[in-house]
Amino acid sequence: MNLSYQICTKTVIDSTLPDVTFDKNGISSVYWDFQNNVKPNWFPNEKGHKILESYVDQIKKSAKNKDFDCILGLSGGVDSSYMLHTMVKEYGLKPLVFHVDGGWNSEMAVNNISKLVDKLNLDLFTEVINWNEMRDFQLAWFKSGVPHIDIPQDHAFGAVLYKFSDKYNIKYILNGGNIATECVIMPYKYYYWGTDLVHIRDIIKKFGTVPMKTYPFSSVYRHKIYQKYIKGMKVLKPLNFMPYSKNLAIETLEKEYGWKSYGQKHFESRFTRFYEGYWLPTRFNFDVRRNQLSSLILTGQTTREESLEVLKKPSYDPEFLKQDFEFIATKLGISADELDHYHKMDLKFYWDYKNDHNKLKFLENIITFLNVGRRGGAF
Repeated sequence: MNLSYQICTKTVIDSTLPDVTFDKNGISSVYWDFQNNVKPNWFPNEKGHKILESYVDQIKKSAKNKDFDCILGLSGGVDSSYMLHTMVKEYGLKPLVFHVDGGWNSEMAVNNISKLVDKLNLDLFTEVINWNEMRDFQLAWFKSGVPHIDIPQDHAFGAVLYKFSDKYNIKYILNGGNIATECVIMPYKYYYWGTDLVHIRDIIKKFGTVPMKTYPFSSVYRHKIYQKYIKGMKVLKPLNFMPYSKNLAIETLEKEYGWKSYGQKHFESRFTRFYEGYWLPTRFNFDVRRNQLSSLILTGQTTREESLEVLKKPSYDPEFLKQDFEFIATKLGISADELDHYHKMDLKFYWDYKNDHNKLKFLENIITFLNVGRRGGAF
């Protein structure tokens, strides 16, 4: 028995979360962070509706007589899908909708995306990442031993967004990040910055085997400084200004489009399903569901008791595990034994490789101080 183990009395956050603390009543620092720092930035009410209407007016005026007034990345997941539905049908925006095909889309995600854009009568811009480069990039992260092996997908998504926004001179980004389902920040230890090019280049240099000639790299400084303060781009997170809930979104999407749920957040990608459902909990003892469920508890969408019941079940459906393990290995061009070797190798973290963590942390502190956002994308 681990005598130092502790679980929050308000959420399901426990001591496996790095740097979490608990007060004398057993309440975690995550709970108090929500109450003191997150909740004041959340407006799922009439005030939020008025704020959102004002933003929409600005967007429409900024793009008068243009084909697109904003840009939106569609993964096929519930957040981006519901945001697209709402901003087109209820607010009349004309987004450039793009999707990044990194080679890991589930068939269900492809179908969900098609149903939305077809019924909304929108064009879909799809960027297909060179698979030979993507495969080698992905393998490099397995070989490095770090937990944040989802970076090759995430990095491409952000880079392509700015590629399209520059090409079509679009100033407004609609982002599906939201307080309702992701107000609990993921820890650096397991979810390191996907835009730290110092870190990315070091791992590619050490473990990559093919030239990355076409992969769309993009620096965090481009995202946070150049695009925002020089190009004048603005990011809007509409879901924070409406009574958004996971169940409401799923119910609406199913009814309106025949959209199908993936069962868990981010599982529209077969790789992310494998990464969050199996790799993180079994290799690093970190169950992302605790953060996700705690977000839903804090925003009143579920209870602590219901969440504890969910956590009693495996984070990965045993029926899918063997199938997905073999699929991931085959897709990467390696044997299941080699993939298992990477699962059992010594644990490594971002600090074991070159990184820009200190600079990025400083930048994050400034952003937080200015109250213009925070790490994780919730607001």
